[in-house]
Amino acid sequence: MDRYICIHAHFYQPPRENPWLETVERQESAYPYHDWNERITAECYAPNCASRILDARDHIREIVNNYSKISFNFGPTLLSWMQENGPEVYRCIIESDRQSQKRFSGHGSAMVQAYNHIIMPLGNSHDKYTQVLWGIRDFEHRFGRFPEGIWLPETAVDLETLEILAEQGIKFTVLAPRQAGRTRKIGGRSWKDVSGGRIDPSRAYLAKLPSGRKINLFFYDGPISQAVAFEKLLNSGEQFAARLESGFSDARDWPQLVHIATDGETYGHHHRHGEMALSYALHRIESQGSRRLTNYGEFLERFPPAHEVQIIENTAWSCVHGVERWRSDCGCNAGHAGWNQKWRGPLRAALDFLRDEAALLFERHAGELLRDPWAARNDYINVILDRSPESLWIFFEKHSQRQLQAEETVKVLKLLEMQRHAMLMYTSCGWFFDEISGIETVQVLQYAGRVIQLAAVTTKVDLESEFVNLLAKAESNIPELSNGAKVYEMLVRPALVNLCKVGAHFAISSIFEGSEDRPKFCYQIKTVDYHRLDSHSVKLALGRIRVTSEITRDSRELVFGVVHINDQILHAGVRDFTDEEDYRQLIELAQRESESGAFAELLNALDQRLGGMQYSLKSLFKDEQKRILDLILSHTLKEAETSFYQIYQRNGSLLRFLQEMQQPVPDVLRVTSEFVINNDLKNTLEHDPVDPLRISMLLELAKREGIELEQAGLAYAAGNALTRLMRRLRDEPKNTKTLAIADMLVTLLQMFPFQVNYWEAQNIFYALLKNEFPRINEDHDPASREWRERFLALGEKLQVSVPALEPVAEMQIAG
Repeated sequence: MDRYICIHAHFYQPPRENPWLETVERQESAYPYHDWNERITAECYAPNCASRILDARDHIREIVNNYSKISFNFGPTLLSWMQENGPEVYRCIIESDRQSQKRFSGHGSAMVQAYNHIIMPLGNSHDKYTQVLWGIRDFEHRFGRFPEGIWLPETAVDLETLEILAEQGIKFTVLAPRQAGRTRKIGGRSWKDVSGGRIDPSRAYLAKLPSGRKINLFFYDGPISQAVAFEKLLNSGEQFAARLESGFSDARDWPQLVHIATDGETYGHHHRHGEMALSYALHRIESQGSRRLTNYGEFLERFPPAHEVQIIENTAWSCVHGVERWRSDCGCNAGHAGWNQKWRGPLRAALDFLRDEAALLFERHAGELLRDPWAARNDYINVILDRSPESLWIFFEKHSQRQLQAEETVKVLKLLEMQRHAMLMYTSCGWFFDEISGIETVQVLQYAGRVIQLAAVTTKVDLESEFVNLLAKAESNIPELSNGAKVYEMLVRPALVNLCKVGAHFAISSIFEGSEDRPKFCYQIKTVDYHRLDSHSVKLALGRIRVTSEITRDSRELVFGVVHINDQILHAGVRDFTDEEDYRQLIELAQRESESGAFAELLNALDQRLGGMQYSLKSLFKDEQKRILDLILSHTLKEAETSFYQIYQRNGSLLRFLQEMQQPVPDVLRVTSEFVINNDLKNTLEHDPVDPLRISMLLELAKREGIELEQAGLAYAAGNALTRLMRRLRDEPKNTKTLAIADMLVTLLQMFPFQVNYWEAQNIFYALLKNEFPRINEDHDPASREWRERFLALGEKLQVSVPALEPVAEMQIAG
């Protein structure tokens, strides 16, 4: 009897972009990475592109691409971020779908996802349609084919959603076993109650919908999926494979499919080395031959459903109460003792109010300019994917009632952006966790803030007052935050950005980095005129700029003034440009007051002429704020650093003497030495070319003086240093000097009292071993022999199985 195995991984992170900047800002909790998308890419998405299968000595025997052998989906908003910020991983994912088509009879393993992970049964009809249509179009744009299957966010389902999927040509989706109500053979009369997760997951089912349409459903194996996600099954690749195989039954007389579904982040982020357990399990299944890997599309083609099923509506995989986790205090939470989630209901009510009011405004105002506003919204995904002038022209040719004026085009784009953010504010993570002030919920509230702003500027209607009143009913678990209204006031309203704030950001930045035309996030800034006056400790900048949004095409010409005094005092003002004479008078006034040294008068004059010097360093966006503050602090820090080094040089011998005498080291000397050694090591690792001898000396000093090395920062810098060397070796494989330095550096990194990530270095070595080594190994001259010996030695240190050291036995992957 045919037996098949399919592993589905749902890869997803909520959109984290600042709604006004369209970029992810720094998230300190993700240190040493810039943000959580970057960190999870390094811990999960990238490792699954190049996962390891080890030999008996725990050396890498093979590097494999997991994506090409499993079923998977990636959230469209995550792929959008990854295309820009992790292009190599992005290309791997797209290519994996092509490889899976060759492996699985022409059926690609990638599945589409509803666009931004809203809980579909809780959405209105317009949003359900748009989520599916945007997801499909995004998928086609990236993978170059129409998707066969879809992943529903949280597997949340109702009949209307299934109707939309079937209408759009989707063949199947995957649900949790408890979402099945009853089954029967196709053509049979009697139904069998399978509620409570009792459905047989080993076959495909057909759902006949009220409209007469049909869609295929798979119900994953619940116990095995649970064991993977929460019961440490990924601690052993062999046990993982065995547990999958245990899902088959000799009592079944039909082709069986054992399939599981979990969050994709399980494989590497939630469970360290989980991707390796997955690789080994896949390897073992393929090696045995009695089981066959498949994906849903291939299995469905070979074995169409013989049974039909009726679902239990308004259910999901991560809430035993249906879909209550996203609208009530149902008891499902992340486990913070003593907190409640009574805020969920008022939050949804506030967002529903905002969505419905924004929809009415959209229909009314967009309807004056577009043939069918909702059809245009569904088609707007083409603009999101390509915001070029040509793409906009095609869009407006198709949807506008007539040739629109420039300001009308801007209005339409703002209304469409209002609708985009009205969907983004329903991203499911906003309700998933324990507290309304959590970063996920604040993110959806920021999307709501953007909806409110766009509604105000396009229709002159204030939606904020009633929205905030409704939020006040959502009580926070943190007393000082009180409720959702206070959270909005403290964490959302200050984040609001308009063109003037972007102009202020440019003006302040220009003091430190000049006035050249450049894009800032999703804005283009063109300098029309710029004046810079420096006098002793005072810097003054004035100018005219045009700021244009790349999203809405809105544009304003602004006048600005910035005064920076003694590194600490910085004030800026921005207002609309009115006329040349007014601007000329402003410049002359500022120059006159500056030359006279009357800085108080200068600030007062600029304050009056610019409508208030209301901007400061706090007005800078997060990443730029840190960078500018680093520049401001650089001189002070350099002085402090010099002082630390002088103290260390004068007292280093005393410190070592105290260590030798086993006497306590005074805190001031201990802190000084720790700073100097850690700073020197970090700088050495970040410098090109890297100096192994200096690293060796510093490590010896750290050991002699009992210095505690700063793990996160040094491990990150060390891994990057090795990666840079290996990339250089990849570009020049025969460069024996680079090879020698890489060999020495790895030797030194093994002396660090913590683990350094060799992942990319191992990938490069493995590729060289497969591609360059056979060719160079054929040469028998002394230089080639020397290269071969050093290359194999480097592989041994990188824990890659090399030809001279073949393993004698295979072992399982232990996560």
